[in-house]
Amino acid sequence: RDLVRSRGLGDVYKRQLNGSHIAMLFVRPEYRGRGCGRKLVEWAVACQGADSVDVNEQNPQAMGFYLRMGFAVAGRSETDDAGRPFPILHLRLEK
Repeated sequence: RDLVRSRGLGDVYKRQLNGSHIAMLFVRPEYRGRGCGRKLVEWAVACQGADSVDVNEQNPQAMGFYLRMGFAVAGRSETDDAGRPFPILHLRLEK
């Protein structure tokens, strides 16, 4: 996975998967609630063509964030990529 943007506030990683998929997005705790995550997602969508992201179903904060950003649930997996019993929601950007 390639780091495509890091400004000290947070990081966005992407991998190609039928378009551009946000594989990981992190915002440092001290910068949360300031619009940094929104700016990173907006950049990933506008500049990298990001249109999907996976979210752990047990992370309501991340789920709410992506729903507010215009993503919608497109599918669900019972396990994570490593086969562990952590349900993953697959989100797609609504156009």
